[in-house]
Amino acid sequence: MKKSDFYYALPENLIAQTPITTRDHSRLMQIDRESGEVMHKHFYDLCNILQPGDLLVMNDSRVLPARLYGEKMENGTFIEFLLLEEKGDKLWEIICRPGKKAKPGVKFSFGNGRLLGEIVAVKSDGNRLVQFICEGNFYTALEEIGQMPLPPYIHEKLKDNERYQTVYSKELGSAAAPTAGLHFTKEMLQKLKEKGVNQAYVTLHVGLGTFRPVKEDDVLEHKMHSEHYMLPQETVTSIQETKKNGGRVFAVGTTSCRTLEAVATAHNGKLVADDGYTDIFIYPGYQFKVLDGLITNFHLPESTLIMLVAAFLGYEKTMRAYEIAVQEQYRFFSFGDAMMIV
Repeated sequence: MKKSDFYYALPENLIAQTPITTRDHSRLMQIDRESGEVMHKHFYDLCNILQPGDLLVMNDSRVLPARLYGEKMENGTFIEFLLLEEKGDKLWEIICRPGKKAKPGVKFSFGNGRLLGEIVAVKSDGNRLVQFICEGNFYTALEEIGQMPLPPYIHEKLKDNERYQTVYSKELGSAAAPTAGLHFTKEMLQKLKEKGVNQAYVTLHVGLGTFRPVKEDDVLEHKMHSEHYMLPQETVTSIQETKKNGGRVFAVGTTSCRTLEAVATAHNGKLVADDGYTDIFIYPGYQFKVLDGLITNFHLPESTLIMLVAAFLGYEKTMRAYEIAVQEQYRFFSFGDAMMIV
């Protein structure tokens, strides 16, 4: 299985640069998992597609406004920090540029002194450890002066940070949004609830590795990034009851999918409440243990995410669906349209 097997030609104008005005008015490609039949709908049509007793499993991780722009305190020269992972009390692993300015002992100021940071170490991979200092709550300061770490293929500035958050986001910690959930509105979730479609949550904090390209020609040589997840007992119980009663379990996004399948894989096919890290790599040939359906966006060519979709839907059906999506001028990637595999 080669990386090039998952390539498709995508015109640049189909990469969505801004969110659609109304979240649930994005387009929805519905695909039958068995036949591969494709139907063109809108996201709000989920209220008709899903049935009472079905279960949506959603990732409630909230994106950190993790991009900071500031200056070197010594001479005022520009610096950009991108927060990756918290390592201690206000101690963070970061990527920064220009890196040559960020040596141990050098101090930086952000938001006119609202937040200060000192480089304490340089890691072997070039990432830095920085100790932040601020008055009051660090996350409050970050919300005030940080910017959303939008993916590199988005060039437009985001006018409202909340449009890169799901309406149910709660657990702060992601470096990128679980984008399949961006299509839901609170009103739509309430309508689904009233219909009898149940909702449960996992947390998986999305790392920047989600954008890391597959470099190896042989897909099996690719090393996945590791991400922190939490699967609560309440969600395990909801899934078990759904299965017992003949309902369908739909993962909203590849992050929810990876969380459920990682835990099931680690426990011989069974789900248990769990909290840990996963680097599970799902590609064609993988045997799914939990999912009955998947709701996701359209992903980058040759990415691990399109490989996951191909594992669930089948390779030929997946590549055909992407070909149709290009022909039909669907919007792609984070702010793009959605796909539902039933």
